[in-house]
Amino acid sequence: MTGTAVITGTTHGIGTVTARELARAGFRVVMLVRDANAGERVAGVIRGEVPRAMLECIRCDLASLSSVREAAAQVRQRHPEIMLLINNAGSVSSRHRRSADGYELTFATNHLGPFLLTELLRDGLGARARIVNVASRAHLRGRADFEAAADRRARYSATAAYSRSKLANVMHTFALARRLQGASITANCLHPGVVATNLLPRWLRVIKPLLSPVIFDAERGARTTLHVALSPALEAVTGCYVDENQQIQSANPASYDVALQERLWTLSERWTQASLT
Repeated sequence: MTGTAVITGTTHGIGTVTARELARAGFRVVMLVRDANAGERVAGVIRGEVPRAMLECIRCDLASLSSVREAAAQVRQRHPEIMLLINNAGSVSSRHRRSADGYELTFATNHLGPFLLTELLRDGLGARARIVNVASRAHLRGRADFEAAADRRARYSATAAYSRSKLANVMHTFALARRLQGASITANCLHPGVVATNLLPRWLRVIKPLLSPVIFDAERGARTTLHVALSPALEAVTGCYVDENQQIQSANPASYDVALQERLWTLSERWTQASLT
């Protein structure tokens, strides 16, 4: 499988490695990045390692719904068919902050932005395309209190906010897989492991106890993303959660609750106004 691959969060860590390896595999890689200058620098590094790499950068701030819409419009204009959509970017705010649209920042960045991006690009996915959502083992402790993301009075915990956003990633994946049945398009999610390059980021130190005592480098951390994106063994597999050892595992029991999935979907559509596109 080759064609166009769209991936978020490629300026560091497993996103950079994933983009490089997709380029090496022959994909035209569209890197959606918050910092365009950093994106171009990373693209230059990848071209040095993969001389035939086909790369382009498009600015996309997942915490801003208008930025997501602008980026998606550029992708659709330039690339009428997409074979891989990898929602890789993620973060956590150590304090209670709001996105430009008024939602809790971690949830906005990790779920609402990727949800809207996926909806805006879904019609452009080709036959046998794959959607890959980089979630986290932290979702196992997540609570489905998604309305808190819009409640300015809600108490804030960085670990709870991150876990909630990652539970949303998994539930979004499973709801997508149901909606895509019969379309020859798969949707799966994964836990990449705890990944650090150089220094462990401050936000990752906050939630590390939820994840694993073992820290991977970016090369090892990207392995599961690449497996879910490229493995022939997963060509017809959909609606699954894959761990850092490339094994399909059970997810949070709440993530299989179709009523909860639909509640999250309804909230996400309302908050992103995805149905108005």
